[in-house]
Amino acid sequence: MKKMFEKNPFAQSAIYWQVLFVLPASAVGTAEEAFSDISTSVANFETDEENSIWTFELIFSEKPDEQEINRRLLVISSLHNIEKPEIKLEQLMQSDWLSQVAQDFPPLSIGRFFVHGAHVKESPRAGSISIQVDAGAAFGSGEHGTTRCCLEALEWLSKSRKFSKILDMGTGSGILAIAAAKLWKSEILAVDLDPVSVQVTGENNKINHVHQFIKTGISDGYSSMQVKRSMPYDLIISNILARPLVAFAPNLKLNLANGGVAVLSGLLCSQEKHVLAAHRAHGLCLKRKFTYQDWCTLVIG
Repeated sequence: MKKMFEKNPFAQSAIYWQVLFVLPASAVGTAEEAFSDISTSVANFETDEENSIWTFELIFSEKPDEQEINRRLLVISSLHNIEKPEIKLEQLMQSDWLSQVAQDFPPLSIGRFFVHGAHVKESPRAGSISIQVDAGAAFGSGEHGTTRCCLEALEWLSKSRKFSKILDMGTGSGILAIAAAKLWKSEILAVDLDPVSVQVTGENNKINHVHQFIKTGISDGYSSMQVKRSMPYDLIISNILARPLVAFAPNLKLNLANGGVAVLSGLLCSQEKHVLAAHRAHGLCLKRKFTYQDWCTLVIG
């Protein structure tokens, strides 16, 4: 998942550091949140289904601070009453990492969406909506629970609503803007604080043949003139983190058209009440909730 304020691997050197460790399923959501601010990429895979054990892979553009990683794992272990896992640190070349990412990124069927990399040769099933996001692009390739739930929320909205002006706040790879463009063929503005994410989004828009619907731009939250000039929006998509979602609540309300809806994601289920309270204070109500593992996506309006 791409989160605002993170680095993007396209902007990094050809050498990476990989940290591996294992955790039980109960600690997955906590660990994802715990390492999102210090690593370039956080990925996890269920490697022991019988015992619900997940392997975590952290990617760093510079050699990480092992003491800090162990300190955070110690906190996670204490919270979940488990033994602190051992870490394995390895240096990788970019080509090795991207090759591994491609292998670990199988095509995903999420509702009508078929999300895949360029390395996938199989054809999507009839009636599906194909989205290509190549391995190594900015975060948001569909495998993360928050992105998955956002795609489910967009498909659900498409069954009863049409939107003419859409904002994707914290676009990352552009996957959600692309999905919205393929559902509604509407005017979309996709913005991010990270200029490389904006560049990657533009490239992915062309790959998916939706660049005629999507404009991109750099924006620190809702502050840019590009965002202000295009308001109000009848749909706002924001897959970032709980803290900025809460901070942005007043601006979201100001930028949302009367009768508009917003899809909020990037939060743990335990953070739902806090995020909802911030938006209810501005007259917005919960319409539907989507969950996957410990992650939660809220549709409000």
